[in-house]
Amino acid sequence: MMNSPRFFCPVPLAAGIAIDLPEGAARHAVRALRLAPGDALTLFDGRGGEYAARIAEVARARVAVEVLAWHDRECEAPLAITLVQALQVGEKMDLTVQKAVELGVSRIVPVLSRRSVLRLEGERAARRVEHWRAVAASACEQCGRNRLPVVEEITGLAAWLARPCAGDTLRLLLAPGAAASLATLSPPPGQTIEVLIGAEGGLAPEETAAAVQAGFVALSLGPRVLRTETAGLAVLAAIQARWGDFVAAGERI
Repeated sequence: MMNSPRFFCPVPLAAGIAIDLPEGAARHAVRALRLAPGDALTLFDGRGGEYAARIAEVARARVAVEVLAWHDRECEAPLAITLVQALQVGEKMDLTVQKAVELGVSRIVPVLSRRSVLRLEGERAARRVEHWRAVAASACEQCGRNRLPVVEEITGLAAWLARPCAGDTLRLLLAPGAAASLATLSPPPGQTIEVLIGAEGGLAPEETAAAVQAGFVALSLGPRVLRTETAGLAVLAAIQARWGDFVAAGERI
């Protein structure tokens, strides 16, 4: 199943039905992958599991497929990780969303911080969030995930910190020179983690103080200062290596 092309279809799927691929997926199937009638593919709707399918007809940009069978296959991380990422400029945010999905996050929260160079509001903000959701779906197609991570609307960092948080959530933020490291921390009791990453200039001192007051633990990943597009991905990989699915279940500490 993993060898056939994978496509996200945001419609109810069931074995035995016939559907048309969404416009973007159909275009990619025909123009990029050059799929033809009879070719196998895998479909998922983001709610879990996947469906074996077969192309029935190709007509210009339209691709009709037959949904054949449902398979209960998952590759979700054992941790529920939320990445709270201050807005980044250019294509950095796209990269962060894509790789964070590959690294197993269950939720991404784009926040506006004091040092965020990118400022979005209104229709522009809504369009960008929809774009990031499409990036997340594409990343799921590539990496084999069948459950679509949530990409929330853009919110202010202060408003996010004011939200209530479950008491068993481990909240982490990167801070150069912090005393704590992943090696000194205990595993999250509820398997739930939030990671806060600043923008290009990092978090302002008052934002770091507010985050600590909200229960975030300042964390160091070593003596080097990491760029915003590196920091989140590095800590996500480190978390998966210590407590997640980068190691066998019996080796997690």
